[in-house]
Amino acid sequence: MKTHVKSLVVGGGAVGASIAYHLAKAGWDTMLLERDELTSGSTWHAAGLLPLFNMGYATSHIHDYSVKFYKQLEAETGLNAGFYVVGNLRMAQTQARMDEYMVYASTAESVGIPYEWMTPAQIRERWPLVRTEDLQGAIYHPTDGYINPADVTQAMAKGARQFGAEIVRRVQVDAYRWTGSEWVVSCTRMVEKGGNLVPSEEQFEITAEHVVTATGNHAQRTARLLGIKIPAIPVEHQYIVTEPDPMLVEYRKNHPEHPVLRDADAKWYVREERGGWILGPYERNAPACFEYDVPQSFRADLFPLDLDRIEEEYMSMIHRIPSSETVGLKDDYNGPICYTPDGNPLVGPAPGLRNMWLAEGFSFGITAAGGTGHYLAQMMVQGEAEIDMAALDPKRYGSWMTTEYAARKNEECYEHVYVLHHPDEEREACRPLRTAPCYDRVKAQGAQFGCVNGWERPNYYAPEGFDDHASRSFRRGGWWQYAVDEARAIREGVGMIDATAFTKHLVRGPGAIAFLDWFTCNKLPKVGRINLTYALTETGTTRTEYTIVRLAQDEYYLISAGAWTAYDGDYLRKAAEDKMADFGWIDIHDVTTQWGVFAVAGPKSRDLLGKLVKDAEPATVLSNKRFPWLSMRNIELGMCPVRAVRVAYTGELGWELHHPIEMQNYLFDQIMAAGADVGLKLVGARAQNWLRQEKSYRAFGNELGRDATPLEADLPRFVDMTKDFHGKSAMQQTGIRAKCCTLLIDGPTDADPWGREALYDGDTKVGRLTSGGYSVVFGKSIGMGYVRPDLAVEGTRLKVRMLNQLWDAVVTADSPYDPENATLRKDG
Repeated sequence: MKTHVKSLVVGGGAVGASIAYHLAKAGWDTMLLERDELTSGSTWHAAGLLPLFNMGYATSHIHDYSVKFYKQLEAETGLNAGFYVVGNLRMAQTQARMDEYMVYASTAESVGIPYEWMTPAQIRERWPLVRTEDLQGAIYHPTDGYINPADVTQAMAKGARQFGAEIVRRVQVDAYRWTGSEWVVSCTRMVEKGGNLVPSEEQFEITAEHVVTATGNHAQRTARLLGIKIPAIPVEHQYIVTEPDPMLVEYRKNHPEHPVLRDADAKWYVREERGGWILGPYERNAPACFEYDVPQSFRADLFPLDLDRIEEEYMSMIHRIPSSETVGLKDDYNGPICYTPDGNPLVGPAPGLRNMWLAEGFSFGITAAGGTGHYLAQMMVQGEAEIDMAALDPKRYGSWMTTEYAARKNEECYEHVYVLHHPDEEREACRPLRTAPCYDRVKAQGAQFGCVNGWERPNYYAPEGFDDHASRSFRRGGWWQYAVDEARAIREGVGMIDATAFTKHLVRGPGAIAFLDWFTCNKLPKVGRINLTYALTETGTTRTEYTIVRLAQDEYYLISAGAWTAYDGDYLRKAAEDKMADFGWIDIHDVTTQWGVFAVAGPKSRDLLGKLVKDAEPATVLSNKRFPWLSMRNIELGMCPVRAVRVAYTGELGWELHHPIEMQNYLFDQIMAAGADVGLKLVGARAQNWLRQEKSYRAFGNELGRDATPLEADLPRFVDMTKDFHGKSAMQQTGIRAKCCTLLIDGPTDADPWGREALYDGDTKVGRLTSGGYSVVFGKSIGMGYVRPDLAVEGTRLKVRMLNQLWDAVVTADSPYDPENATLRKDG
């Protein structure tokens, strides 16, 4: 057995085997350790389904790769992976469910996943055992189906060995130690004793440059060993297998196998199994398990079945497939399946650690295994994956996350597998948790909250008694008119947005200037000024967007997206640590929770703030001469000291008011009182999202990400090509593969794009939207996205897929509203 390898994979389920396979194939000397036998975790009792359906762009790519990859494994390894390409029929009982499928279908198109629409009559004709009179229709994926989890795992393991990987079973990892250049992994040989797997006295160490953990249900133990938090906790998932169904057996004499059937409104999947049926429900009240550890005695074991918990789903299967009513139960399974609070796995670098990679929290591990191995290997070997993997990054959860939060949110996520995935959905469990001091005040004003990185953030404001849950829709929900009114208020009067959740870092010290000049691609601002800039990946794509405020010669205040605090901070600190020897000491502090932020914007914003500002010359303190656009000034609003930044993400005259968090309620009350005379309106994040698209302001996680460079985002004005910066040469070598643009859309009268729609030039798919919404200025839908560079020209006419139809769209000028920035520069 080797004692030193380039990459060590810990965990021998489907995910771990895939990672070992792809790393070995990429040429890395790879070893995989499994504490028991391959597939002995959740893999062994998985139902083996391969659903392509996913509302996320990155996850759709991962699932698509897996389905294609598994089909080629037998030719490569000689082992049959047990892939049954029977298709997947996802049925809808309501129009809202069909709307969900249509929103998803546009994402599928942008990824290249084939699908078909089916009417109830077509379903009944093709599969007469399925009751259809209460269906609206279905979406059908002909290329997926189900697979034998053990077989596909063994096939990937054999492929890994063929590429030189070593796989060692019955080895438990007990400790990880980083030497500064590699990991020393302490291991214990495991042995059978009385039917249990127990540690032996044989201990040894393996040294690896990189370690990947794919430990499944053991993720909490892994977190303890690494000294980090991993919000991956299993939830009990049960499914049952029936005795043979005589009508199904008769049907199969002259017909092929049924597709995997999904009645999403009934919350279950069903597939054939040896003449009978497998029913897999996603019921309410499925409990989390192993919140702190997996018992040593738990191996390939199961929990007792709780039939009462799934009675509703069982009865609905009988309704949908009447022939199953008289069929007895043959087998039952109730086993742990790992979840995360948002349902996406945790894939990428571990927080705070070097060369430690996580692949944890897979609720659909068989479907995701192949693609995860492929894209994670790209990240490790090449520096980045070809798709933006930020949505799966483990650092999307910060240090505020606790065991209780993860367990309860994971239970909620399990229950929501088949709940309508509205793009405007906000889930209620574990909320409110992180609140700004003004939370109760804005709630009293009608704030309807969203949750960003645990923070409660107003999405929009509605009158008393409004039901946010009932307002959700795949079209224009009940909240839409309120957001329109808020957007108009900022364009025509004045509005205030609670932006406290913004991420804020203080960077200072003798090495700060040289470091930030290397770390970001734009010129650094002068003292008292600000700049918009980007930190790049080593492959030249966009890693983080920053607004940099220069407080002093060697002191900078960095503002970035509120959803990415730990993600941004980890990258910033690691980069600074790497460069201190070259640049000098760099002091970095996350000050997010020390500063509240109110964004005041609109033509009357100067009038509003003028009522509160205390200055020797109050008439001029907010003028262009004393307070120009893109500058910062320390001002006083009443008794509150404010770090005011003259910038507005809405594209109007405005200021961000960064204030001591403990004074937030005082400042809020002062602004609200002063705003009564000028028509101040509280504004939420949804209106702000629409307004920034009217200015073509890119958003990180939408237009900006690790799959496009700042030049592809069409932001050359924020890239200083006269200096050297991290990722510059890679950015230049990448060139312009696609280009970001803004489009005005003549769409349906009751819907706007969500930012996941495919774009067409005639019948040819040429790109996709990354943002979408409604423009109050132009009175129509608006969107931003990426197209072929030759099409990203003002006046180009394209089509956008919305609700299963193609609608006219035209590429408009960058910043179609106020392209000269006259309102932003307005004096007074």
